Amino acid sequence: MEDFPASGCPFCLKLARLSELPPEDIIWQFPHSVALLGSWQYYHGYCILVARRHARELHELSDSERHAYFDEMCLLAAAIADCFGPHKLNYELLGNQVPHLHWHLFPRYRHDPQALQPVWLALDRAERDPLEKQRLEKGPMDRQTTTGQLRKRLEQLLVQKR
Repeated sequence: MEDFPASGCPFCLKLARLSELPPEDIIWQFPHSVALLGSWQYYHGYCILVARRHARELHELSDSERHAYFDEMCLLAAAIADCFGPHKLNYELLGNQVPHLHWHLFPRYRHDPQALQPVWLALDRAERDPLEKQRLEKGPMDRQTTTGQLRKRLEQLLVQKR
């Protein structure tokens, strides 16, 4: 496993500069990960959970780190579900473009006309079509409100967990 920050890794660089990010981009700083509000808020509550330590694969984490990382993901998922009531949550850990452990948590809603297709098809279109990009970036509420709701629910869940 590489030491943090890994040279040239976009997530390592972002984690090293968290204080420079807009406050509404950072949902929560867990011990083993950081929850960021994703760009694609058509999938309202979409978040990215980035591991604090640079690793390319889950097996590179120690058992305790991996279990804690999963627990943090489950807390974030519960907050998304409680706040926004999606029909389903899609969890994706790919790393093909950025080989640093990070989960994409995509809430899926019944109103989505492409609910049975992977979100990546729509995101690929958004990369080529400015109108599609604008549509997928816009959520039902502003980013600050979305982040605020998620933070409040995470605080409650963490108190309940103690």
